[in-house]
Amino acid sequence: MSDKISGFLDEKDQKRLIRLSRRGTVGPTAIYYAGVTAPIISASMSLMVRNAIEMVGLSAYWQWFLSALVAALAGISWYLIFIRWSYRSPRDVVGDGRAEMDVQLLEERMQVRRGGVEIRIDWANVVSVKTRRGYTTVEVQGAEPLLIPDAWFDKDRVARKQFVERLKQKAGV
Repeated sequence: MSDKISGFLDEKDQKRLIRLSRRGTVGPTAIYYAGVTAPIISASMSLMVRNAIEMVGLSAYWQWFLSALVAALAGISWYLIFIRWSYRSPRDVVGDGRAEMDVQLLEERMQVRRGGVEIRIDWANVVSVKTRRGYTTVEVQGAEPLLIPDAWFDKDRVARKQFVERLKQKAGV
């Protein structure tokens, strides 16, 4: 019974980790700037398109209709682009995908080492341990979630189950 497991995150695991770390929320600053800049871009596009269409000689109806349409599309596009930019990049979340990760369950804490980075997590900061098909997630207060793929156990279900049970016991969850 080992209290240490290690392995590499494959591409599928990295995508899972990115989805877990995003949590579907965007910071208030990103929303503020996206919300402030989108109307400005919309208004600018509307004015430019209306002036261009006016020079062509289209009727007032078509001037307002086409300028409003372009303005709406410009504003929505900018908002979506800005929100997408606010998400963290995969490299920010998982770093170099080729670095081996070690997870060790010590008496006073959990220790995670990935490449040249070592993280010590007090058991009191472990919020939850959830087992899903193919992986286990460890939610940590004040940090990104930790993902432990089942592949690290070399298809040994008993070893995986024992490791997860020890993890839950030590974390008190």
